[in-house]
Amino acid sequence: MKKKPLVAIIGRPNVGKSTLFNRIIRKREAIVHETPGVTRDRNYAEADWVGYEFTLMDTGGYFSDSQNIIDQAVLRQVYDAIEEAEAVIFVVDAQTGVTATDAEIARILRRSEKKLLLAVNKIDDTQHEPGLADFYNLGLGDPVSISAASGRQIGDFLDRLVALLPASAKRQPSIDEEDKSEPVETLRLAVIGRPNVGKSSLVNAVLGHEQVIVTAIPGTTRDAIDTRLRYKEQEIVLIDTAGLRKTSRVKESIEFYSTVRTRDSIRRCDVAIVLFDALEQAVDQDLHIVSEAAKLQKGLIIGVNKWDLIEKDALTAKGLEKELREALRIYSYVPILFISAVTKQRVFKLLDVALTVHRERQKQLRTADLNEFLQEAVRNYPPPSMEQREVKIKYCTQVKHAPPVIAFFCNHPTAIRANYRQYLENRFRARFGFAGVPLTLSFRKK
Repeated sequence: MKKKPLVAIIGRPNVGKSTLFNRIIRKREAIVHETPGVTRDRNYAEADWVGYEFTLMDTGGYFSDSQNIIDQAVLRQVYDAIEEAEAVIFVVDAQTGVTATDAEIARILRRSEKKLLLAVNKIDDTQHEPGLADFYNLGLGDPVSISAASGRQIGDFLDRLVALLPASAKRQPSIDEEDKSEPVETLRLAVIGRPNVGKSSLVNAVLGHEQVIVTAIPGTTRDAIDTRLRYKEQEIVLIDTAGLRKTSRVKESIEFYSTVRTRDSIRRCDVAIVLFDALEQAVDQDLHIVSEAAKLQKGLIIGVNKWDLIEKDALTAKGLEKELREALRIYSYVPILFISAVTKQRVFKLLDVALTVHRERQKQLRTADLNEFLQEAVRNYPPPSMEQREVKIKYCTQVKHAPPVIAFFCNHPTAIRANYRQYLENRFRARFGFAGVPLTLSFRKK
């Protein structure tokens, strides 16, 4: 697969970079808010225009001379984005005119000698066009007027953009459009957990470079960031998410949308790594996050992070795992690993387990094997009778995989109580595995 050229969107805070990003990819992917500096991490998405394909990167707003550690991290990412990109979109605000920060960014861009397009945003009609003239003073060539919010002149802007891209970005029609090869199943892996448990640190440990910002301040990551990687011949889309909190504790609208985006990330993943903090006891919110992912039938792994900071002996891990198993109760089938994102202890073991859970989630069982299991389970412990009527489970079969659903056909489905369902699930797991995979046992009338 050919590598697509990378186009970076940069500019000072609140000029409309994320709005333009969403406009170009035709999705609401990046969080858009009137508060400056909402976008902090680099956010990537695939884009195309008139047959040209490219990867678009949204970046945090450029902060000049700020001593704030998050602002400094954003600044480093802007420099990295300019270095990495094939072409740069420099977004400025027509309503505020040229600022000192705009002039500073222009100096950096001139030194970089990158192909660039100067986009003067928030020109919603022809009455504001005269303001375009001021931006010639930046010395970056002809500016183009746009309105990212309304879509005004976005087509002309994109025509100018793709003209900067190499000819290889143009999609070539295939001689044989039908791909004969088997498609590779991509694992969509989400990293979720409470704020400040080390989600971004784990992503960085896996990727080996600063793909997302990592600081000690809770809630640094606000967008869900997708990154594609290859591990042991397996394509993985790694999703780093904002910290998940109870809705009642979300006070800022920004944090509300981050929480919504995190839940969306859980919905679109195959397997979720739920990070706990080894320095803190498991709390209700940790268990709530596990429950949230399990309800959506996602593969599950618990990574107990910051293990390097724990004073321990040979029995510490065993004792803590026992405590966690008791707290997890019905989720005791979830694998638990003690990791350190900082030292990378068991980080790649975590990926190995994720691949195993992904395979287990896709597993399909023979009906003959299932009914052999059912006969043995019922022989050892028959289902309790209902009002002096015998309850019979006649047969079972797998009706779905990824996530797995097992249908049991019986004469009185409503008579199968919760404790008997749990018995069947425990016996089922002992026989067939499915570690880390929520199971749906469906009882139907026959």
